[in-house]
Amino acid sequence: MSGHQPAGSPTHHSLAFRVMRLCRPSFQAEDAILRLDPSDLLAGEDLFDDPRVSSHLLDRFSTSGGGDFSFRNRFQLQNPIDAMALTGNLILPQSFGAIYLGETFCSYISINNSSNFEARDVVIKAEIQTERQRILLLDTSKSPVESIRSGGRYDFIVEHDVKELGPHTLVCTALYNDGDSERKYLPQFFKFVVANPLSVRTKVRTVKENTFLEACIENHTKSNLYMDQVDFEPARHWTAMRLEADEHTLEINSQASYVDRGIFRSPVLIRAGGGIYNYLYQLRLSSQEAGHAKVDRGNILGKLQITWRTNLGEPGRLQTQQIHGTPIARKDIDVQVVEVPSVIILERPFLVHLCLTSQTDRTVGPFEIWISRSITSEEKVVMINGIQKLVLPPVEAFGSANFSLAGGSENLRNYGI
Repeated sequence: MSGHQPAGSPTHHSLAFRVMRLCRPSFQAEDAILRLDPSDLLAGEDLFDDPRVSSHLLDRFSTSGGGDFSFRNRFQLQNPIDAMALTGNLILPQSFGAIYLGETFCSYISINNSSNFEARDVVIKAEIQTERQRILLLDTSKSPVESIRSGGRYDFIVEHDVKELGPHTLVCTALYNDGDSERKYLPQFFKFVVANPLSVRTKVRTVKENTFLEACIENHTKSNLYMDQVDFEPARHWTAMRLEADEHTLEINSQASYVDRGIFRSPVLIRAGGGIYNYLYQLRLSSQEAGHAKVDRGNILGKLQITWRTNLGEPGRLQTQQIHGTPIARKDIDVQVVEVPSVIILERPFLVHLCLTSQTDRTVGPFEIWISRSITSEEKVVMINGIQKLVLPPVEAFGSANFSLAGGSENLRNYGI
C-alpha cells in the first residue's frame, strides 16, 4: 500500500513506513490445460479409420514415438482434483483489494531505516482517521523503540473493526533522533475507501394483530457470502418469529440470547455480484406488555444483526438501524369476549363474559354498556334478559374490568359503549 507525506516537507528522513494488508490467502487457480496427443496436430482423430490410408503411415507414427491411436491414454488426469485446475497452493493477495463495512481491517506495518545511521528513541503512532472520528491503533510514547539500525526495520500489526463507510486514512507517524542527534518527525498517510458489502431492503405489512417484516439482502461483493446469522432483535414489547419454508420456525423475544436464536444453523449462501436472499419474520406484541407501549409498538420494531463469512472464512458483521413500522391507530379502550357457552339454545338465556381494557396512560370512564340495535334487518337482534344497560366504574391506566351480559340469541357481534 503506497503512502505519501504531506506537501511542503522537503526534510530528508532516515525512516519510511511500508504497509501491507493482512488477509487470508486465496487458491492458486491455473487456466485449464488443453490435454491432447502430439499426433493430433498433424492428423485428425478419425484419419486412421479411413481404409485408404496406407499402413506404413501408421507404422511411421508408432515407431517415432507418436501417440496412442486407440485413445486409451488420452485422458491424462493423474488425480481427479486435477480437473479443478487448482494446484493446491495458496497465494498471498497481489493488491490491496476492497475493504468492506463490517470487516476487520488488519495491516502489517514496517518502518525501515534506509540511511547509513542508526535511528534512536523512536516513538511510533498509528491511527485511523474518518470523517467522524480518529481511532488510535498504536502508541509507543511510554516505551519508545530504543534504536533501529541502518538497514534494519521495526514491524507491528494493527487491527480495526470497520464501522463507517467512505474514505479512511491510516496515519503513521514516527518521532526519532537521526545520526546528527536531531529530533525529526515523520508523518505518512495511507488512504483507502470502505464500501458497503450488502444492502438490506425491508418491507413491513400489518395484518390485524400480526406484523410481517420482509428483509431482502443483496450481495455487492465479488465473493460469495455465507450468512451465519441473520437475526431480528425485536424492540421492547415485541416478539419475533422467523418463518421458513423447509425448517421449523424460530421464535425470538427481546430477552433471548444468541444461543437461543439458533446461531449454529447451516449458513445461507448468497452468491457474488448481486445474489439475493429473503428473510421473513412475524412480529407480535408480548402478551405481558400488550397495550403498554402505544407509540413504540407501532413505530420502532427492532433491528437486524447480520454475520457472515467469505470463501476462506473471513468474518464480517453488520447491524442495521432501527426498523420502523407503520403506526397503528388504536382506540383508547378495547373490549374482548372472554367466554361464551359452547352450546346456545335459541330463545333461552345465556351468559357472556367480557373484558374491557384501557389502552391509555390515564384513567378513563365511567362506562355505559348496552346491546347495539344499529344492525340490518337480515340479522337477528340479541334479546336482552335483564338490565338493558350496564354501568361500569372508571378503569385505571392500562387496567381492565370484567363484566357479564345475559342474552337470548346467537348474535353477539354488536354492542355499544
